[in-house]
Amino acid sequence: MNRYLEKVLEETKAKNVNEPEFIQAVTEVITSIEPVIEAHKEYEREAIVERVIEPERIITFRVPWTDDRGQVQINRGYRVQYSSLLGPYKGGLRFHPSVNQSIMKFLGFEQIFKNALSGLPIGGAKGGSDFNPKGKSDREVMRFCQSFMTELYRHIGQDIDVPAGDIGVGGREIGYLFGQYKRIKNGYEGGVLTGKSVGWGGSLARTEATGYGLIYYMREMLKANGEETFEGKKVTISGAGNVAIYACEKAQSYGAKVIALSDSNGCIYDKKGIDLQLVKQIKEIERGRIKEYLREHKEAQYIERTGESNPIWEIETDIALPCATQNEIDLHSATKLVNNGVLAVGEGANMPTTPDAIEYFQKNDVLFAPAKAANAGGVSTSAIEMSQNSMRYYYTFEEVDRRLEQIMVNIFKSCEEASEKYGYSGNYAAGANIAGFLKIAKAMYAQGIV
Repeated sequence: MNRYLEKVLEETKAKNVNEPEFIQAVTEVITSIEPVIEAHKEYEREAIVERVIEPERIITFRVPWTDDRGQVQINRGYRVQYSSLLGPYKGGLRFHPSVNQSIMKFLGFEQIFKNALSGLPIGGAKGGSDFNPKGKSDREVMRFCQSFMTELYRHIGQDIDVPAGDIGVGGREIGYLFGQYKRIKNGYEGGVLTGKSVGWGGSLARTEATGYGLIYYMREMLKANGEETFEGKKVTISGAGNVAIYACEKAQSYGAKVIALSDSNGCIYDKKGIDLQLVKQIKEIERGRIKEYLREHKEAQYIERTGESNPIWEIETDIALPCATQNEIDLHSATKLVNNGVLAVGEGANMPTTPDAIEYFQKNDVLFAPAKAANAGGVSTSAIEMSQNSMRYYYTFEEVDRRLEQIMVNIFKSCEEASEKYGYSGNYAAGANIAGFLKIAKAMYAQGIV
């Protein structure tokens, strides 16, 4: 590795020794951009890489709230405002017990590249809390969201920082957050949050966007490598939230046979093909567990999760789409997938594949679509929602979907062209890192040392 990049990586590891997820995300980028640094010596002189790695601002705060028994609870809130080089900070809020500063920084770091690849005028950020909405009543979730926003409102605004949803933050949570923001600010600032309900400022196709975008990207990657269609291909998708459900819907519309979905407890395997309407009923309306799929499809199989690895990756498939959480495909799972003849892997979640698993896929000629490119459909459609809020105007579902599709086609082309130009032909992970970094680095160089 380039001496300068080696030094930057060593310093980053020393400064962030207790943040493994963040170090993993930074390492993946740094090990890809050596040819860019060799071609642009001014980036070393101006400390561009160090400045890209360091977030502009990290906000941490206490979130007190009262549960239904009257007991006071305390959680921790975060907002990492990573980069405003390309536009207002933009990135989701995650409510999950695993949330900590390392995860927030890794997600924010990934977000700046993802948003740069979208071609839209948005910077990068991430936030959230270690609050767990699962098992909480609507009123408990509301009280938590109101307390969370009572602090967060000071740091956001439609021209400053525009949060959205992520794991644990769906339409219900966005509604409560927006209501409290509006109450505190005494004004209707519709563009301050995205992922809103369509009836009060949200965009059509936002719910579907990340899943649809993933399939659009996969379609382009398959076509570029001699696979013209999804038709008849077996697909396994981890997760059962918005990303997984709508990736399933779009893949099925292209003629793929989606045979498995999962949640944190286990996975369902239906050789005949997943009954998506039933999954939507269970997960979106009843907020139940995926195991309940068997109540109407007794011929399907439920495989319980007993260890760290998700059993879904042991099912024979042509295309694997990890859409649940970070580092869910490790080397063990990657080996199982390759032994079962997997053709392509597409990341619908953020950083769901460990570095050794990515390397194993690439060594075994498995097509690999990296998260910062393949799951950019959600934030891209959030940016489209922001533009609609600014215009006081709504696009139709078809208009938003058409824009989303073109954005994902352009993102794939950017990854492909960058990988070819810098000696990583067919390595779309390196291509995404390089294309995103170049856009950020050029803006940083142009804007001076700030």
